[in-house]
Amino acid sequence: MARFKYSDMSQSQFITVNLSEQLLPGTFEWTLNYLIDRIDLSLFEENYKNDEKGACAYPPKALLKIILYCYSTGLISSRLIEKACKNNITVKALAEDMEPDHDTIATFISTNSEEVKELFVQILLQCQELKLISGEMFAIDGCKLPSNASKEWSGTIGHLQKRKERLEKYAKKVLLMHRELDKNPEVKKKQKRYKKTMGDDRERRQRHIERIEKKIKRLDKFLETAEPKEGANGKEIQTNVTDPESAKIKGPHGYIQGYNGITIADSGNQVIICSEAIGFGAENGCFPSMIDNLEKNMKIITDKKHPLENALLEGDTGYFTEANLQEAEKRNIEVLIPDPYFRQRDNIFEESNKTRKKPKKYTVEDFTYDKRKNCYICPAGKKLTYKTRVKLRNNEGDKYMASAKDCGNCPLISKCLTKHPERKKVKRQNRTPKRTLYIHVKKYKENLSEKMRKKIDDPAYRELYSRRQQIIEPVFANITYCKGMNRFTLRSSKKVNIQWQLYCIVHNIGKCISPLSQKYGT
Repeated sequence: MARFKYSDMSQSQFITVNLSEQLLPGTFEWTLNYLIDRIDLSLFEENYKNDEKGACAYPPKALLKIILYCYSTGLISSRLIEKACKNNITVKALAEDMEPDHDTIATFISTNSEEVKELFVQILLQCQELKLISGEMFAIDGCKLPSNASKEWSGTIGHLQKRKERLEKYAKKVLLMHRELDKNPEVKKKQKRYKKTMGDDRERRQRHIERIEKKIKRLDKFLETAEPKEGANGKEIQTNVTDPESAKIKGPHGYIQGYNGITIADSGNQVIICSEAIGFGAENGCFPSMIDNLEKNMKIITDKKHPLENALLEGDTGYFTEANLQEAEKRNIEVLIPDPYFRQRDNIFEESNKTRKKPKKYTVEDFTYDKRKNCYICPAGKKLTYKTRVKLRNNEGDKYMASAKDCGNCPLISKCLTKHPERKKVKRQNRTPKRTLYIHVKKYKENLSEKMRKKIDDPAYRELYSRRQQIIEPVFANITYCKGMNRFTLRSSKKVNIQWQLYCIVHNIGKCISPLSQKYGT
């Protein structure tokens, strides 16, 4: 008969644990402990007013170590962090055997906006000391993450008002149905028969009514003070009942309710130089503020008056606007931001463009302007008359439109319009397409957009631009996939921005592991 080793779960063990020995050199936790101990955290201590009265508070140093380490392992919930303080020996070592509750952790994160910004800069100074920042080339991009709000509670003010009215009608119907069921004797018999399995059916139906009424009250309370949220094009966009400052953003896997984490990373070691979380999908509007933060942080860590003098900032086509280019020119910062059609002019994609068999469409340059009559003449010789001035996102432009009769019988319609139904179908449905031209009003003396188109067509700059993804995309992959920080647990733009800054701090601390290990010979 087989024999096995003896085991007994009832026996007691006395294990000696030295907390300092749990932090091994060359690991994230050791690097975190080393850096936080070196940083001046007096700014955090100014918030405490318990010098003479009140209970002793948890030290900010310990709370920062706990939060940043747990974030690096994907524990972003305050309750899970509280549990880790009791069960995880590494967290115990960083916390020096303190066990703060989830409310203390959540309050500390959400109330230290300026302090976290200062901590971010202090970590950057440590990165600069370790020679991790080159300052030669930077890349800007955004990472769209879901927030602590459901997209089902999103909509315009009008849509939310209609939803409230539908819920009120539905509540009335349910109440009438329940009253009829209470009067029905057959229903009462079945309720008595299956009482053990189904429980009290009246209570279940009452809970259903209460849930509907709770939704109605929630919508009613929100609509009392809610105001329409305006988008970049001046039109109303969807707002959210749970977190009005978040936005419905189109991500790589569909629409999400969340925030866009804008980041500028350095080309040397992909260290994040500045970051900001915004509550809208369009990234081009935050470009000036991000340049401000980049210049400010680089001045601090390099101690130079003009730290971006010989540097290059790269961005994707989402940042290509005349206003952004003018802003960079005004600050004397060289940028490389291509227009949305730059790949169509690339020789590498010439064969793939041919296989699509799409004819080249007419552009504004193919239309002739008649200054005397204030109209445009199309390649077919027809006239496009002036209609009105319209707002196009951040720019304004004049709208010129052709007549439906001219476009419907035009032999060049396939080269002019992207979508043109068959003429028979068009005549039958009376939906003839019309060519429209939007002529941007020139706000600036120099057209930098045209200059940038010529710049990106230069092979040398195309080669430089190919490195943009190598700089910025691995940063987001490390934060969201490797570290597991793939959503926001807080609400409101201010609190989410704190959490995004903490995510970026975790990333930058990870960059310090290797140089510190080499420095101390581990």
